[in-house]
Amino acid sequence: MSTTTDRVMRTADGLPLKLSLQKALARSRLRAALLVLPLLGFLVVAFLLPIGDMLFRSVDNRIVGSILPRTALAIQGWDADGTELPGEAVFEALVRDMQAAAKERTLGRAARRLNYEKPGMSSLFRKSGRRAKRITGPSWRDRLIGIDKRWADINVWRLIHRESGALTGSYFLSAVDLSLNDRAELVRQPEPRRIYLTLFGRTVWMSGLITVLCLLLAYPVAYLLATQPLRVSNLLMILVLLPFWTSLLVRTTSWIALLQTEGVLNDLLVFAGLISEDGRLQMIHNKFGTFVAMVHILLPFMILPLYSVMKTIPPSLMRAARSLGATPFTAFVRVYMPNTVSGVGAGCIMVFILSIGYYITPALVGGRTGTFISNFIAIHVSETLNWGLAAALGVLLLGLVLALYLLYDRIVGIDNMKLG
Repeated sequence: MSTTTDRVMRTADGLPLKLSLQKALARSRLRAALLVLPLLGFLVVAFLLPIGDMLFRSVDNRIVGSILPRTALAIQGWDADGTELPGEAVFEALVRDMQAAAKERTLGRAARRLNYEKPGMSSLFRKSGRRAKRITGPSWRDRLIGIDKRWADINVWRLIHRESGALTGSYFLSAVDLSLNDRAELVRQPEPRRIYLTLFGRTVWMSGLITVLCLLLAYPVAYLLATQPLRVSNLLMILVLLPFWTSLLVRTTSWIALLQTEGVLNDLLVFAGLISEDGRLQMIHNKFGTFVAMVHILLPFMILPLYSVMKTIPPSLMRAARSLGATPFTAFVRVYMPNTVSGVGAGCIMVFILSIGYYITPALVGGRTGTFISNFIAIHVSETLNWGLAAALGVLLLGLVLALYLLYDRIVGIDNMKLG
């Protein structure tokens, strides 16, 4: 270091010390950013982009407008609240769109999208699309109605008008068992289609009960691990972690073998004389099977946060409480348990969030009464191909998780979460 006449401290190369320190700090920050950049890119690609795509798909409604562009443009000038059918230009635009879509084999996508809102639209479009190539003007309206009289139904055109926009809220309405009628009025879905609110309610209360059962079973196990000598606790911890070394699918199917009517557990009960051969218990493909399998799978996620908190509680606290006259039960409830609140909160929120998103285990052991909303999201993605409704259900499920997170932060405080 050197000092100039103006009292400014400089480095050996003549730069002011403050400037040199700033450059060194900037270089260190740049190196840190470059090290974090791959992880940031992975999070963006594997986490943020899928969530953003799901959010967009829940309101995306470009299918009809992209496959029937002439119709979407022409029908915008029609008064959907009136009682008259669209003009000849709209019928001509629809015929030309169907002719083009039939050649490109995309008409079925538009028909399927409209069929989500009004049953029968798929057959109407498929039937008309096969015959549209023979339609020529003039009298586009009469020729199209001649193919199928449903084209004279003004409600069909109101639906096309409503679903020609780029965005829609119909997926979210369907996700809460609501829909728009022919006059765009909000109504409840028909009774056989009111399933999603029931599924959401079932998912929440079953996940909550699974969380409570995991807490009741995990608390004494975690206490035992935390109070035993290190050699014993390490051996017990291996037993706790042992399920992680086995495939989730194997563990789930093992419960099927154990709990089914002709399974191991029923055979033992019959052999012991506790039940008769004709009175075998139905313990699988129902809610009971879901409870048993998911509690077994999620139990370690409750034990580990509890153990990490209990291990830090000094044993002297309990001895001090006993020395001041407290009974063992009072000392445990009023001294020991309050110190485990952060572990209880962390374990509960982790188990609950994991359980409401499970779909493999409920699908295999839940049957008709033990499935979750996530199972129907998977069905819409892979079978019905109604990705918009699947995305809307996923967004609502994500909102439920965020609400739970905010509630936990308000009650316990996210800064107090301890996972190990």
